[in-house]
Amino acid sequence: MSFIAGVVLDRVDTTAQFTLGTIAEMQDGKVYKYITYSEEAAATDGVAGEVAYYVAATGYAANDVTSDLSASDEVGAGVLQATLSDNEFGWIQIEGPATLSIAFTAGADGDPMTPTGAGDGTLDVIVAATSAVCGFAGDASANELLCMFPR
Repeated sequence: MSFIAGVVLDRVDTTAQFTLGTIAEMQDGKVYKYITYSEEAAATDGVAGEVAYYVAATGYAANDVTSDLSASDEVGAGVLQATLSDNEFGWIQIEGPATLSIAFTAGADGDPMTPTGAGDGTLDVIVAATSAVCGFAGDASANELLCMFPR
């Protein structure tokens, strides 16, 4: 994987500046993906540090994400790097350590984490083998996630 010039992780774009789904690996080893944000039924902006999920209707193939869990298939996309409104473009973190802006719904250090059972913008501890794993709680009390979202 090569480094991409012009990546500003907290920049919000109203028109796509990169191909959707572009993967950027930073020098610190963290990996990011370029997406479009959908407010969906919740009609609220996504906030930096929240977990985003792939939108059920368009989802992974379209790199379309939301922090409205009810509008997803409970497949985590990544951690938002900026506050995004409907149809804006930005970056999500998909690999490496991250600190969430919302506490986990449940879980302890080392637990595998999933959207299933979580609240909007966060994750919950896995209780079923069929739940999608998004990463592991690092220091759960500090909202630290070791990200392992799908590329």
